[in-house]
Amino acid sequence: MTGYGKATSSYQGKRVSIEIRALNSKSLDLNIRCSSLYKELEGEIRGVISKELDRGKIDVSLSIDSTGDAKNYAINKDLAKAYYKDLKDVAEAIGEESEDYLSLILRMPDIFINEKEELKAEEKTWIIELLKEACGQLNAFRRQEGLALEKEFNARIEDIRSLLLEVPKYENERIDTIRARMKKSLEEMENKTYDDNRFEQEMIFYIEKLDVAEEKMRLMNHLDYFLETMILPSGGKKLGFIGQEIGREINTLGSKSNHAEMQKLVVDMKDNLEKIKEQILNTL
Repeated sequence: MTGYGKATSSYQGKRVSIEIRALNSKSLDLNIRCSSLYKELEGEIRGVISKELDRGKIDVSLSIDSTGDAKNYAINKDLAKAYYKDLKDVAEAIGEESEDYLSLILRMPDIFINEKEELKAEEKTWIIELLKEACGQLNAFRRQEGLALEKEFNARIEDIRSLLLEVPKYENERIDTIRARMKKSLEEMENKTYDDNRFEQEMIFYIEKLDVAEEKMRLMNHLDYFLETMILPSGGKKLGFIGQEIGREINTLGSKSNHAEMQKLVVDMKDNLEKIKEQILNTL
């Protein structure tokens, strides 16, 4: 399911923002972008995302902004003293006087040292909790989308059920039409004599092949099963399989219908099922 979550907080002079975006995917496809300071946490981040978000194409962005209370550099004091001594010695040797050695020293190479901050256990815990907060925001987004999907699924399934309940009123008419068409064809043959008993036997055999009672029963059961599974956690993949079974029964019903009005019902069922399949991609 699609979704978006963001959590922001401050810790010891750093303001950290975690943004998570999710798109539809059959499995977990995770991409993490974060500061080098938190690179060592990627394994834990993956574990949290896998547990909290289950699946989807997930993009995690972890950014840091300094609040001004912390620094990531220091002045190399030993080197500064050496520069000062050398500059002063040179100035005295050439008879030049300077009162601003410090400004010169601060422009000298390697005078600043980058301090690599050590990631402490407390900060690791804080980052993971902030990540869980962002996941919670995304899941809240997903829940809202899920409620809309539930409403859509209920409507489509009930539409298919209503169409299925209209099938029986055409079944007797269908048989009568088939019987009349076959009898007419026999009567139009050059040899117009035929055995009525044999004709009835053949009709029974033919009608049995076109019987849709089992298809109707299985389709109704699949519709009920879909609604039962829909409210279960992480049932998205199973809904896909049930949708395939629903489609199989609708197709068989269509191939056996042999009646224009029944075919129309089947077409409307397929239309509803296609819309269901499109939305199943948005479920977990």
